[in-house]
Amino acid sequence: MITVQQAAQLARQASWDLASLPEEIRNDVLNRMADTLEQNREKIFEANRLDMEKGREEQLAGPLLARLLMDEKKLAGVVKGLRDLMRLQDPLGKTLLSRELTDGLDLYRITCPIGVLGIVFESRPDALVQIASLALKSGNAVLLKGGREALGTNEVLFSVIDEAARSAGVPEGWAHLLRTREDVTDMLSQEGLIDLLIPRGSNAFVRYIMEHTHIPVMGHADGLCHVYVDESADLAKAVKVTVDAKTQAYAVCNAVETLLVHEKIAPAFLPALKAELDQKNVELRGDDGVRGIIACETATEEDWQTEYLDAILSVKLVSSLDEAIGHINRYGSHHTDAILTENMENARRFVSRVDSAGTYVNCSTRFADGYRYGFGAEVGIATGKLHARGPVGLEGLCTYKYVLIGRGQTVAETMSDSFSYTHRNTDTPCPLA
Repeated sequence: MITVQQAAQLARQASWDLASLPEEIRNDVLNRMADTLEQNREKIFEANRLDMEKGREEQLAGPLLARLLMDEKKLAGVVKGLRDLMRLQDPLGKTLLSRELTDGLDLYRITCPIGVLGIVFESRPDALVQIASLALKSGNAVLLKGGREALGTNEVLFSVIDEAARSAGVPEGWAHLLRTREDVTDMLSQEGLIDLLIPRGSNAFVRYIMEHTHIPVMGHADGLCHVYVDESADLAKAVKVTVDAKTQAYAVCNAVETLLVHEKIAPAFLPALKAELDQKNVELRGDDGVRGIIACETATEEDWQTEYLDAILSVKLVSSLDEAIGHINRYGSHHTDAILTENMENARRFVSRVDSAGTYVNCSTRFADGYRYGFGAEVGIATGKLHARGPVGLEGLCTYKYVLIGRGQTVAETMSDSFSYTHRNTDTPCPLA
């Protein structure tokens, strides 16, 4: 077994080859991965069965077991995701800027891979394939660390996709599977070998990563998402969207955790919502105003700060749109927040003032997903503001470089009074990309 440092060194070397690997080969690898996963389905399911048994013995919560499960439906989704990713436009070598600096001296800004990624993700085996395939398509090498509960399934999945990649000519070391917490600690010290860390998990976990490494971190922290039901909301639409945002899946970062309701619509809205959520056994926790309208548990200050990842929803009455915005900006995780309204001026104010990666109008927060955005799945959802924000797909895993093509020009020649730059933008793609 190689060390994390050795894995990072191999990944660094492989990243140089991946950066120039033709799109046809990268797409061929994705196709082979899809085929090989289907051919090894029974092996994958057996490994997952053992992980699920162990998870039940350890009394994992129901939503966490649901994440851990790798069944026919999830495998079919992974395979479809790989084939969809093949059809997406190549993110590499795109000309973002083409500019003539002076006659015969042309500047281009072109997209390129970040290099080596270190990604820590939750106990969701399908995430391993999604992350590895996005890294490959974008020309990046990757070190992967999934949750310990899914280790058996992850080991089988990794061996299958690595075999498919290597058989198609992808360089050795393009991806590595890390297995222990100690491996994560070692990964944090690989400055100079790893270019970007992407941790997926709680705020505390992301903060720990940031505080214990000098490697840049793109944090995907809590998904403390909100839905605000405005006084002008369509009642039926608001009930339908809120129910979906809470119950379509519980243990996901884009499920709504706190519902804010304008006090004027609350007497009509809350009973209708409760009737729907009672059928799905969702526990409601409300402030005094909410409990004056419907029967529910008492919400505390802690509830406004909690990502439940479970069938629990905290509810608060507000007297205005600005109060709702203030609550979201104070307690939210800057992930995804929605307003349900028929007043477009209110929608415009919400979108411009809510400080989140996703601000939605009249739709479920569950749409915050790389696959649903057409990004070819995602490595995570970035809640910061630098480099990438929201679902991080192919474009978020790329950076750019400048290519300058000349005819022997020197800076000394530009110092004469007779010289002048043209700085003329053109539509010419970089001939070397």
